[in-house]
Amino acid sequence: MSIVEVKNLTFSYDGTKTNIDDVSFAVEEGTYTTIVGHNGSGKSTVAKLMAGLLEKKSGSIMIDGMELNLENLSKIRNRIGIVFQNPDNQFIGSTVRDDIAFGLENHCVPQTEMDGIIEANAERVHMTKYLDHEPSRLSGGQKQRVAIAGVLAMKPKILIFDEATSMLDPSGKDEIKRVIKNIHKESSLTIISITHDIDEVADSDYVIALEKGKVAMTGTPHEVFSSVEEVRKIQLDVPFSLKLREELAKRGVHTEQHITMEGLVKELCRSRSNM
Repeated sequence: MSIVEVKNLTFSYDGTKTNIDDVSFAVEEGTYTTIVGHNGSGKSTVAKLMAGLLEKKSGSIMIDGMELNLENLSKIRNRIGIVFQNPDNQFIGSTVRDDIAFGLENHCVPQTEMDGIIEANAERVHMTKYLDHEPSRLSGGQKQRVAIAGVLAMKPKILIFDEATSMLDPSGKDEIKRVIKNIHKESSLTIISITHDIDEVADSDYVIALEKGKVAMTGTPHEVFSSVEEVRKIQLDVPFSLKLREELAKRGVHTEQHITMEGLVKELCRSRSNM
């Protein structure tokens, strides 16, 4: 069942140049979907349109069976949580605990319930021991984990990551990718990640690739990245695991199409031991 349905979506920032051009796609409930594209492809614009932060020019957006319009905007925003690029722009409270509590306070959650919600969601992102710390003293990855905890505390049905790892160092990126994978594994949340990270795309259930404001490719990661020439034509890279498989093939080591990175490493070790 589709929890997000986008049909013939069009948008322009200045009223003259079309930034999103007749885009249509669906996101199945409970899936981990990545939206990918080079800079200027429109992927972050699509995320903001789905969250109701921008107003479409034409087309329709259905969220959880409701059309995204002024009448339904408040209900839809209660179903969507969004984590943005810069974690420093997302902090309100003087401590991690206060920051996670901010949204709960705005929704008038009773204090007797609030502490349990805060601690449960801090634990989900492994930030329990930092609850009384100042957010400014945290690393970039830790700050994003706090932002995710604050969103999770609001119990959304859809969680959107808008380039949530793009401003982090490699360690911070790995932290957040692990958190996203764990959330998807342990919950029924629908996750939509707008990302530059091709290896994150390889871990998702479904891929939507954009180019110049249009949908260029859709499918599972295997389906999309099997068309290597098409992927490179729209200025995207291919996952490291695929590059490694290609290099192994050149050296006479052939692997299964759906093999994981762990499987590739094992296959490489096996081939070396047989030399």
